[in-house]
Amino acid sequence: MRVVRRKTLERLEGMLEDAAEGTFRESDYDESVLSRIESKWKQFLGASVLSAERLEQEKNHVKELISDISHQTKTPMANIRLYAELLGERMEDGEDKRLLDEIKMQTEKLEFLIQALTKLSRLETDVVEVKPQYQELSGLLSGTLSDIRSRAEKKEIDLRCLYQGGVSCWYDRKWTKEALGNVVDNAVKYSPSGSSVQISVTDYEMYVAVSVKDWGIGIREEDTAKIFRRFYRAGELQQEEGAGIGLYLAREILRRENGYIKVKSEVGNGAEFVIYLPKNG
Repeated sequence: MRVVRRKTLERLEGMLEDAAEGTFRESDYDESVLSRIESKWKQFLGASVLSAERLEQEKNHVKELISDISHQTKTPMANIRLYAELLGERMEDGEDKRLLDEIKMQTEKLEFLIQALTKLSRLETDVVEVKPQYQELSGLLSGTLSDIRSRAEKKEIDLRCLYQGGVSCWYDRKWTKEALGNVVDNAVKYSPSGSSVQISVTDYEMYVAVSVKDWGIGIREEDTAKIFRRFYRAGELQQEEGAGIGLYLAREILRRENGYIKVKSEVGNGAEFVIYLPKNG
């Protein structure tokens, strides 16, 4: 009896190991020699394998759908921009020119929204993976600031980085640049002309903290827990450009590389967003 029980347990263990390694096949196990519990275990694992296959198929379908949407919208949006430019060359200043400028602005917003939703969908469906590497911060900070500096200069905002170099941690260069860029872009967007945005780095024992501090409009206390939600925008910001995706995307990226983000703010006295990146992989 003990021998039979041991063999049964060994077969159950073998089924489980095959399932964990992704090599389980029902055909490998002969129904005639299995006990009732082994048969039920086989049915359960078979159903689990089938569910995993369906999930992978759905993931591939979403991947193709995202690629199609991204590709199919590029040409129409480019044509709208082209036609708007051609019309602009024929128009003089006046109401028609103002309406045309509005079309251009709305086109830019739509392009931004499509790009943001495409990135978000790829991240949420694991079409792309966040792959942190242990590296120094200089490339991340310089690349992020170079993308946003022209916008800051247009608003006469002093975009200042206090980082002196020499600090390393685990992060994915491309996706963390996206996360940090969203935070810095928000700081510039909601800061008044002539103010400043300051980036600094603090090296802690387990994390490296990248701080983005502005002296803009600030965030109400009741909104600080909501601003990381997808599509959330505070009431007073409804008329401002944006889609309410940037901070949500930043939080998701950081979570996938074992980091996180916090915010400290006071209405009228600006806000400080701090991104924490792990020092241990």
